[in-house]
Amino acid sequence: LCSYTSIFAICCLLRNTKYFNELGCCFDVILPRKISISELCYRQRTNNVGLLTQICSYYSMYGHVEKLAEEIKKGASSVEGVEVKLFQVPETMNEEVLGKMGAPSKSEVPTITANELAEADGILFGFPTRFGMMAAQFKAFLDSTGGLWRTQALSGKPAGIFYSTGSQGGGQETTPLTAITQLVHHGMLFVPVGYTFGAGMFEMEQVKGGSPYGAGTFAGDGSRQPTELELGLAHHQGQYFAGIATKLKGSSVDA
Repeated sequence: LCSYTSIFAICCLLRNTKYFNELGCCFDVILPRKISISELCYRQRTNNVGLLTQICSYYSMYGHVEKLAEEIKKGASSVEGVEVKLFQVPETMNEEVLGKMGAPSKSEVPTITANELAEADGILFGFPTRFGMMAAQFKAFLDSTGGLWRTQALSGKPAGIFYSTGSQGGGQETTPLTAITQLVHHGMLFVPVGYTFGAGMFEMEQVKGGSPYGAGTFAGDGSRQPTELELGLAHHQGQYFAGIATKLKGSSVDA
């Protein structure tokens, strides 16, 4: 009952809704509080008025996702009035294991805490795939956002996804698709890139990652790096996402 992932165990005294387990023990369960449209608008009006703060939070073991993140930041920063902050999520594996896996040392990009997500007007999440889903390191970080879920602190915020897979059939669509469930429970607004990248989305002469869900790349055995086309999609996604987030914030202020 001490596990963070057990909702029933961490919420005993916070709400009055009663549940009974199979042993017949009664306990309280935490519930997210109701958020009104007017409160969402108020949050947007009072959160960094005049400057849109965007967080690009990612996990990258071999550097592929990090390169996409850097390009996304460039794209988003090209939109007037947008400030972009790059963060890594905490590593869950020890240095010895990472060394045996051939992972390079982490960059100097700061490590994010869950509560920092609430400070952003929009958030882009990036991660490599593991068997068609996000890597465990990123899932562990999202599992730590229960407090934000309870207060619905991320509700109404736009969110995007980018990723890396090992092969063409390794999860270029299933990885972002399965990640959307995390956004849904937080009440976030998923902003896919769609086909707004134009002809680059229909390129057939070269291997390329990415999909209408978001920018992507193929890592292969680790030696392959994001191509110019893949980085171009990442830059476009950052710019497109920042534009949408700006419109959303502007409409909230007008409201």
